[in-house]
Amino acid sequence: MFTSRPTLQGTHGMASSTHWLASSSAMAVLEEGGNAFDAAVAAGFVLQVVEPHLNGPGGEVPIIIAPTGDSPQVICGQGPAPAAATIEHFQSLGLDLVPGTGPLAAPVPGAFDAWLLLLRDHGTRSLRDVLEFAIGYAENGHPAVERVGAAIETVSELFQHEWTTSAQLYLAGGRAPRPGELLKNPTLAQTWRRVLAEAEAAGADREVQIEAARRCWREGFIAEELVKFAAQPVMDTSGERHAGVLTGDDLASFTATYEQPVSYDWRGWTVCKAGPWSQGPAFLQQLALLPEELEYATPDYVHVLIEGTKLAMADREAWYGDAAEVPLRTLLSAEYNAQRRELIGEQASWELRPGSPGGREPRLSRYTLQRGDAADQPAAPTAGAGEPTIAANGATSGDTCHVDVVDRWGNMIAATPSGGWLQANPVVPALGFPLSTRLQMTWLEPGLPNSLTPGRRPRTTLTPSLALRDGEPVMAFGTPGGDQQDQWSLHFFLAVALREPVRGGLDLQGAIDAPNWHNESFPGSFYPRLRRPGRVVVESRIGETVVDELRRRGHDVAVGDPWSEGRLCAVARDPRTGVLSAAANPRGMQGYAVGR
Repeated sequence: MFTSRPTLQGTHGMASSTHWLASSSAMAVLEEGGNAFDAAVAAGFVLQVVEPHLNGPGGEVPIIIAPTGDSPQVICGQGPAPAAATIEHFQSLGLDLVPGTGPLAAPVPGAFDAWLLLLRDHGTRSLRDVLEFAIGYAENGHPAVERVGAAIETVSELFQHEWTTSAQLYLAGGRAPRPGELLKNPTLAQTWRRVLAEAEAAGADREVQIEAARRCWREGFIAEELVKFAAQPVMDTSGERHAGVLTGDDLASFTATYEQPVSYDWRGWTVCKAGPWSQGPAFLQQLALLPEELEYATPDYVHVLIEGTKLAMADREAWYGDAAEVPLRTLLSAEYNAQRRELIGEQASWELRPGSPGGREPRLSRYTLQRGDAADQPAAPTAGAGEPTIAANGATSGDTCHVDVVDRWGNMIAATPSGGWLQANPVVPALGFPLSTRLQMTWLEPGLPNSLTPGRRPRTTLTPSLALRDGEPVMAFGTPGGDQQDQWSLHFFLAVALREPVRGGLDLQGAIDAPNWHNESFPGSFYPRLRRPGRVVVESRIGETVVDELRRRGHDVAVGDPWSEGRLCAVARDPRTGVLSAAANPRGMQGYAVGR
């Protein structure tokens, strides 16, 4: 079949990410003798520089790793709510939703510590080795991609009148950077150089330096500047100015952690995801809901996947989170999903229908209305889906990056960095980056699995994936896209698993290029938490036959541009031959895979 690019194959190493400079930086580390984990850390820091509208140092990252000869693990780089981030405090400010921007929505930042924990325990290179690429692009500049400038332009008025520290960095000369124009962040380069200086002053040992850098973030000059700036009142999406509640104790007490992944077996595959503090298990539930007979790419196939997504995401709303026990074993059980599967009929459902695992009654936020709460809102964009959007009232919705790497030794990693977008918070002037706003994903109502709770993680949409065959890791993949991530990723996975291989390997590029879609029949995870019952957004390449049949079955179908759904990346390894593969999304003309 025709693909936009070939699926790359080789034996030395493969990297795929949402920006070609990050992929190339990862490959440079592999060429210098580093392993997949060294390469991913280097790429992760580069993504913070070249995709600042999609992630930043003050954000978060979940990581799934498969070290050669060891079991897969999850590294949680999602920080919790600060100790003073209570429902009562937010309600005392007259709020019934966590704002989508500003320091009040900031959790403890987790990405930096997660990347360094990975480097310390599984990498081989020094901190300087992996940071030099990001420092170079921040100091000397990188050609700005179109969507960086577009995102900056959309919030330029906010920057000029309210977030002036952001204007100093991103509106140099009074305007947003034009496509291809060099965009620099010298302050961030200075921040990393100071971190390196303090780390290397601690001693010559690699691990000693990494630990010194982690302390520098948690307790040193970075922590001091973050706390000082978070305490300043900032205009946010509520229309008011609010200060944050992040403290030095919050930063000092956080460290990234290792966890066992949640997994599900399906037709000889085992898919591993992060736990229910992410939306990852919703991917697994969608697999569990699939019928035995499934003919790829037919109208019925698309309909069944859409309806299964609605059921899994309804369960996500009722049961997933970090603030209460999650009945995950039942939610992924064959018996429970057989009962749920019976709800999938010939016609589209417009209802939000969470299940009752173990007989427990689901409880939803009062904002999660059964009739939907977006009937009077404009339809979601049908082009460039997954990119940040900024509403007329200044409300912003950031997006995400992704990176996958596999090396010649068989080490494999998938990571989805996000948060700390340039449109999330003002730039901390002494550091060159803003804080995250991930707390906007929590509810200001007690007793829900995703209620705002001090010390607990907001439920994130970030969801990297790792797939095994016969116990051997064979594929790492993922995508940006917020609530779309575990829709686009599932469609990619099935396109790999249900179709014939190419050149003796998995057809990664063909699966990425295949027409994609998403539905919006469940509450969005980002402020203002809207849902659009029945709405399905499809790429026009999906074909009139599928579109007509979906409409006949009662779906509210919006037809988007032919290449507008998904930003997937993937790498793979054939354990029988050692052949490595990689592919990347052509949509947006930004993601690339490299390898040899």
